[in-house]
Formats: sequence, C-alpha cells, structure tokens
Amino acid sequence: MNYLDSLKDHIRLNPTIKDGFVRELRGHLDDAALDLQNDGISADEAQKIAVKFLGSPRVIAQQIYEVYSQGSWRETLFAIIPHFLTSSLLLLRWIPDPIWLAVILGCVIATIIYGWCRGKPAWLFSWLGYLVIPIIMGGVALLYLPGNLAWMITLVYMPVAIFILVIITRQIMKIDWLFISLLLLPVPVVLGWVIVLNKPGTFSGLESDTISWIALSFAVLGLAVATFIRVKQRWIKTGAMFVCSILVLAVVALVSDTELSIWVWIFLSILTLLHLLGPVIFEKRESNSSPQYISHN
Repeated sequence: MNYLDSLKDHIRLNPTIKDGFVRELRGHLDDAALDLQNDGISADEAQKIAVKFLGSPRVIAQQIYEVYSQGSWRETLFAIIPHFLTSSLLLLRWIPDPIWLAVILGCVIATIIYGWCRGKPAWLFSWLGYLVIPIIMGGVALLYLPGNLAWMITLVYMPVAIFILVIITRQIMKIDWLFISLLLLPVPVVLGWVIVLNKPGTFSGLESDTISWIALSFAVLGLAVATFIRVKQRWIKTGAMFVCSILVLAVVALVSDTELSIWVWIFLSILTLLHLLGPVIFEKRESNSSPQYISHN
C-alpha cells in the first residue's frame, strides 16, 4: 500500500473532502519530488524523501480529522432538532396523534433525502436514526401478532428491513464508523422506555411525570449530539455519547422503580456498550490489520 492510499484509509471524513485533500497532497508530493530531482536526486529516492518529510499517515490523518470534523453551530442546530423535537412533542402530548406522526415522518424523510443528496453531513445521522428506529421496532412488533400470521409477515418484512439497514450501514462505513454509533444513539433509549411502559402498573397515577422524564431523556440525547458535532477529538465524541446513554438508562431505572428484571438491565447495558464501543473496536482492529505503506507513489 502506498503512502496516499494508507493516508486515505486512516482519514474518517466525507469521501468528497477526503478525495479532494488526497488529490491536493498528491500534487504537493509530486512538486516536492520534482524539486529534489532537479537537485540531482533519483526519482525513487526523491519520492521516498518527500513522503518521509510528511511523516506518519496516521498522525496526518488525525490532524486532518480534527480540522474538518468540528461542525458549525448551524450544523449543530440541524443535528439536535430531531431529539429536541421529539422531546417537545412528548411534552405537548402530540406523539399519539396519527396525523402529526404522519406529518413529522414526512418531514424527517424529506430532510434525510436532502442531507443524503448534499454529501451526507454529520447532522444527517441524527435524523437517520429516527427512520431506523421504526424499522427496528416494526420487527419487534411483529412478534406480538396472533398465530401464524406473525411468521408469514416476518418472513417478508425481515429480509427487506435487513436489506435497508445493510445498505445504510455500508454507506456510513465509507465515511466513519463513529457515525453508526451516532445514528443508533436513540435505540437503547427507545427500547428501554418501551420495556418500561409495557410493565403493568408501573406508572399508575404518574403519567405526567413519566412523560416529562421521557422528554428529558431525549433532550439529553440532543445535548450529547451537540457535543459530538462541536468537539474535534474522537475520544470526546465517543465519551459524550457514552455518558449520555448511561445517564438516560439511569433515568429509566429511576422511573421504573426497580420493578424490571435484572436481565432487562443487563440486555440494555450490553446493547448500549455494543452500539457505542463496537464501531470503535472494529475500527481499531481494521487499523491494526491494515498493511503498512510503502514509501513510493
């Protein structure tokens, strides 16, 4: 693997930005090598010296990432809208209204299409998560259908759902595995509240308080996403999502009044760890297994 290919593999940015930077750097390397050749150095040696002067591709990639990964305040606003919108709708009791749900879903889909066609900016993945959740929850809901009808519909629904999720995941992998964690951030939260709300008698006489807690949990998600967009360092981005998930699960545990099985909390905790740390571990393994670069073009 040559230097530029290795550098490109380590850069976790939008492919358009990545390709543009690599093209620009290739031009600088060629110019530097040409200057060295004019001083009497051979072409191969000139390329090696030019590459050595740049330094480690992993360090260069990290520096590039920190320059380009910080989103603007406008991008931050776009990223937190779905979380704070969900929180507001819960407080206003508009979530059960099918008309409002249809309108909101239409707006979410339109926004996702717009962001997807505009180069997949970081704010897109917060919106995309709210489209993935109904797909996942739809599969869970099929388990409660009566008789053989559940199996018949599941055999049709699951392949289509998996196909859609695989396409989305593969596209995100081309940019940054960390965005998959951002996309899936609401999933453990939604599953946690669904499990709690389905527990008989848990919220007797506390409906208003329960809705307020749920709304607060989505507002916390919005704050974590804002941190993710604005900071530069990857470890802070991951940490913000991790702390957010722990806080929200703590709120779910508080509201549930410890009536849920310990196995439910183990499941939610493992799910949280997998969706946050799984992509990071995968990226680490991919980085360690990548072949070393050869210092010539």
